[in-house]
Amino acid sequence: MEHSSPLNVDTIDLSDMDFWRRPWSEREAAFATLRRERPIPFFDEAVIEGTSIEFPPGAGYYALTRHRDVSTASRHPDIFLSGPGAVSIMDLPTEMVEYFSGMISTDNPKHARLRRIVSNAFNPRNVRAVEDSIERLADEIVTRSLASGTGDFIPDIAAPFPLEIICTMMGVPPSEYATVLRCSNIILAMGDPDIIPVGTDPVLATLEAGATLTGIMEELGAHRMAHPVDDITSDLVNAEIESEKLTKQELASFFVLLVTAGNETTRTAIAHGLHALTEHPDQKALLAANFDVHAKTAVDEIVRWASPVIWMRRTLATDYTLSGQELHAGDKVLLFYSSANRDEEAFNNPDRFDITRSPNDHFGFGAPGPHFCLGAHLARREITVMWRELLKRAPQVRATGEPAQLVSSFVNGIKSLPYSF
Repeated sequence: MEHSSPLNVDTIDLSDMDFWRRPWSEREAAFATLRRERPIPFFDEAVIEGTSIEFPPGAGYYALTRHRDVSTASRHPDIFLSGPGAVSIMDLPTEMVEYFSGMISTDNPKHARLRRIVSNAFNPRNVRAVEDSIERLADEIVTRSLASGTGDFIPDIAAPFPLEIICTMMGVPPSEYATVLRCSNIILAMGDPDIIPVGTDPVLATLEAGATLTGIMEELGAHRMAHPVDDITSDLVNAEIESEKLTKQELASFFVLLVTAGNETTRTAIAHGLHALTEHPDQKALLAANFDVHAKTAVDEIVRWASPVIWMRRTLATDYTLSGQELHAGDKVLLFYSSANRDEEAFNNPDRFDITRSPNDHFGFGAPGPHFCLGAHLARREITVMWRELLKRAPQVRATGEPAQLVSSFVNGIKSLPYSF
């Protein structure tokens, strides 16, 4: 959608879905205005329309738009709590929060316990198996796309690649791949009518998608408990660390987290990578000419540029003054990673796509602290392997049109992107 009216600091409303329909350039300009003129603005909460489920009106939230403020909040998890809900602006029932976000919506000591059990399942043997599957699947997906691609980079490459890796890693059968993809799309896209059609109750659709994913994992978990094999699900259901095990609900919540956060972020980064490298052919040529030299910094720049997860929420445990702004116990703050990743104070020329950028202290995997993305290494590996494969076998690959932006305030997604080899 084209917008001709420029936004000023008083007309920017991050709770208005129309703001998230604006082109990326307009959104980034608005965040630059906020960082400069009103870096911790307050917004009323949006009301979810089209649902039969009633939610109490929310008290509003503060938006943290600067790199240093997002960093401070992330490094003080005892003050900025995740437990009340990290992925929802509105307050939801506790069971619903755990259902959809599991580990990322917990605080210590529960968060440390969950992370310890899950980290143990990603032992060297399992990590090697996952890395082998990344190489194999990249080859298969590029081969498939070269032979009979649709001309849309998302369903051909960006979407199936991370999804199949996660499903392979967890032991989900191929017959369930399409269901897992459909459900993860629904959970992450409450604002987009192309994903949840007009007339469909968005909250009920999200709950049904979560229930479907939970059902898949509960069935698989029960089977692996009785018949363990060499996969991460078997290790998760049978792992016992200091007499602690994952409950059925915790295992299901972890799976929902993996197939939404783990799948969508990598998919979004790979898709933005094609768009950015097409728009900046000098950077693409530099990467293709000496991939191994530039791969590490290129992947971090793609993730910074894409900022797949736009924000996470925290809730104040106590009164706190942040950069002169008085916050009070119970206040909500949204950590806008996307804005922090374009902060002029933290990055030299942040609006330039530069695959050699170093240092690159981006928050594309969250900011430092206990909630830094557990799968950051895996995501970097996936993006590296896919771009190595593409540039080796199809060096002329490029976007041939504009990306269709996902209408979402939470995920900086791309729904479709025409491309050619």
